[in-house]
Amino acid sequence: MTPVRTRLTTALRELRTRTGLSLAGLAERTAYSKSSWERYLNGKSMPPRQAVQDLCRLAREPDGRVLALWEIAESEWSGRAAESAPAPSGPRPPSQAPPSSPPSPSPPPSPGPSPGPSPSTSPPPSPDPPRPSAGRGRLVAVLVAVCAVTVGGVTSALLLPTHREDEPRPPSTASVAGPRCRGAACEGQDPIHMICGGGPDTLATHRTTTGARVELRYSRKCGTSWARMWGTRVGDRLEVAAGGPTRRAKIADEVDAESYVYTVMTATRPGAVVRACFRPAASDGERECVDARAGAAGPSRQPSAQ
Repeated sequence: MTPVRTRLTTALRELRTRTGLSLAGLAERTAYSKSSWERYLNGKSMPPRQAVQDLCRLAREPDGRVLALWEIAESEWSGRAAESAPAPSGPRPPSQAPPSSPPSPSPPPSPGPSPGPSPSTSPPPSPDPPRPSAGRGRLVAVLVAVCAVTVGGVTSALLLPTHREDEPRPPSTASVAGPRCRGAACEGQDPIHMICGGGPDTLATHRTTTGARVELRYSRKCGTSWARMWGTRVGDRLEVAAGGPTRRAKIADEVDAESYVYTVMTATRPGAVVRACFRPAASDGERECVDARAGAAGPSRQPSAQ
């Protein structure tokens, strides 16, 4: 991949990580399938502009910076940049005029006023200077943007609004919007999509024998808990329960293995014991569980292998 496409793919993967959604979760919340998202996030195909905008929306990220990268990468991918490239400069060979036809015999002179100079003897009009085409202007803009992105992300910095330190900043959407559910209404819902993932309590953190990390999360404002894992392998699974239904998540592919993967939420009363259990992909691996009490400062019991 070109440097610009690599930067675009990296930006999309970072946004996807921030959403906390699996590929299936992205497919449920957008018009694009799980397999399409796998190709977009691995740089195998160019995502549509709308897919980039949808991912920015789910990650609550202004889309200006990422769309600037997308415009440049899409121009390279589609070949528009090559089509609009100017011809190489340099001395041009002198044009050869077509051989002139033999002069036709002139008619005998007729009496009368002498004719004026022949049109063939008048100097040819000078050609108009070439005008730059719109395609060449677009190419120059693309090349300038490519250079800016490659040497240090100057394009990204210019697209973001600047603020003086003494000027008030507009409140972020996450700080204004409240949760979309609470308690039983959140059962089985995605914590990010329902705006329950902002500032949750981390009840417990556990490092498994395979090196994966597991965290128990609890949202006071939503009255729910869930678990997440990272540093995982394809096939690893995670379960969470708080006295009600057991909610599960699985590492489906390499993209999942390089990101945070969350379970959906389960309703949790204050003081209830929440349990998360990690199941490694290896058939001989032991299940590892960790318990914590909702609203407590730390886990109520040490992690155990079961």
